[in-house]
Amino acid sequence: MRRIFLSAITLAFALALGSAATAADALPSWKDGKAKQAIVQFVKEVTTKGSPNLVRPAERIAVFDNDGTLWAEQPMYFQLAFALDRVKELAPQHPDWKDKDPFKSVLAGDMAGAAAGGEKGFLELVGATHGGMTSDEFDEAVKDWLATSKHPRFKRPYTDLVYRPMLELLAYLRANGFKTHIVSGGGVEFMRAFAEKVYGVPPEQVVGSSIKTKYEVRDGKPVIARMPEIDFIDDKAGKPVGIHKFIGRRPIMAFGNSDGDFEMLEWTTSGPGPRFGLIVHHDDAVREWAYDRESHIGRLKRGLDEARQRGWVIVSMQRDWKQVFPFEK
Repeated sequence: MRRIFLSAITLAFALALGSAATAADALPSWKDGKAKQAIVQFVKEVTTKGSPNLVRPAERIAVFDNDGTLWAEQPMYFQLAFALDRVKELAPQHPDWKDKDPFKSVLAGDMAGAAAGGEKGFLELVGATHGGMTSDEFDEAVKDWLATSKHPRFKRPYTDLVYRPMLELLAYLRANGFKTHIVSGGGVEFMRAFAEKVYGVPPEQVVGSSIKTKYEVRDGKPVIARMPEIDFIDDKAGKPVGIHKFIGRRPIMAFGNSDGDFEMLEWTTSGPGPRFGLIVHHDDAVREWAYDRESHIGRLKRGLDEARQRGWVIVSMQRDWKQVFPFEK
């Protein structure tokens, strides 16, 4: 029987969002302030009949980064944690890994040694742990991992570490005729394994990095085989390309948290008509983490420097969010 990976608390919250989105205050976890006012005012302007800034529903496209924008990303990207666990799981089938980095360092628990390989080493890890199986087998592997693995700090399933204010925002936008897409540097099939249950975003509205795939017939059954080779990186300048290629419309709203999202926000907000860009700033070391310019993950430097002159909203976790995670009391 397939394990149920969505925790009860997240599921209950997600079910409640339908009614919350049409309530007087559709964003209850957001403190009343400039950030919340900017969101509500923009949505009102582009959805109210008779408004000079009315946008027809087909063009109400909103794109969201995932890591650090919809759920947490520290102390490492959750997909990387999945890959590291997969190395340990698959090691018995690959005896050569015990003498070959980055696998050797991962198996020894030497994360510094594993990181020394840089991007090349990371891509090698992804290829070895994400390829060599069918798309259905990979989907099952991700769901099984999410059902059994817990975050090292919070001791909760990774799917509990979604941001309640952003869940409310997704529901609020959909209630106002928006189509919400995830556009993230994470693996597209990794995110599709949970995005619909956790965020209400169906798999066809998820854009991400991918490895090469091909159609095969195995034992008389058609399958999509995953190859150990990178196909597309949906990060930085790749995000506008991914939006153009897979969505086909320039969004009117974009949400990110790092300089990896800069080009996505730039592309979105440089179009004609009403536009909206927002950056989630991680500045709450108590409830989450505080990091930006010098972080090894989710670095935010250029976006922090240029957001205001570009008219982008900067959201302070500390000052603008009443609650960060759904499990908080």
